Amino acid sequence: MSFTVHKILASIPDEAERWAAVEDAPFNSRSGKRQWTTDGAKRLVGQQVDRPVTVEEKVRAVRDLTRDDEVAVKVTASLLSRPETAASLPAVDRVRVVKELTRDDEVATHVTSELLQRPRVARQAMRDDDTRFTINRAQFDNSEEARERIRDRVPAVRKIEHTLEYLDLVGSCHQYVAALGRLVPRMRDQEFTDDERETIRRGIAKVRGAADWLEAAVDTGHFTLDEQLTQLLRGD
Repeated sequence: MSFTVHKILASIPDEAERWAAVEDAPFNSRSGKRQWTTDGAKRLVGQQVDRPVTVEEKVRAVRDLTRDDEVAVKVTASLLSRPETAASLPAVDRVRVVKELTRDDEVATHVTSELLQRPRVARQAMRDDDTRFTINRAQFDNSEEARERIRDRVPAVRKIEHTLEYLDLVGSCHQYVAALGRLVPRMRDQEFTDDERETIRRGIAKVRGAADWLEAAVDTGHFTLDEQLTQLLRGD
């Protein structure tokens, strides 16, 4: 047995256990007989072997070799470029990798844009209420930014928008009153269940809250919804 093997096995603190190990050499598949090798000794005491055989030993070797960030980056890019390797990862691990790689907003924007161009992915994503709300909100914000740029370049646009929005508000009030004037008289001799009456009351509460909000906005100039009114209008 070589001096190197003796030196490795010397890390076994118990003397009796150490000499028992020395005498109990493992089988060497290369030579076809029982004998100690450097890797065999390292394997016994839990050190990293020079020629990893098992999956665990290979993983450990890769971890040791990729402690340097520059090496880790290149190895990661190489591994992820192999479709069969990426496909063999469990879905939860693939999701985690994508999240880590898209922490940068610029990267996330580019990836999201490409993903949403895939019809099936877009359909699946839009079935999620939170995702759909976020996308709709982003579209509204983008439209609002574009409108602001136009308002800055063409001041007359603000006056036109004010007129249109004023007419919309007045028209909405007239439409609501006209609808009630047409529907309420028809309710004579009709009977409503408790659930129907409760549903109508909830609708009236929303209408009343929205009307109070409109009146306060016109009088005070504060147009932001408070949390309580937001929940009421959403039906929470």
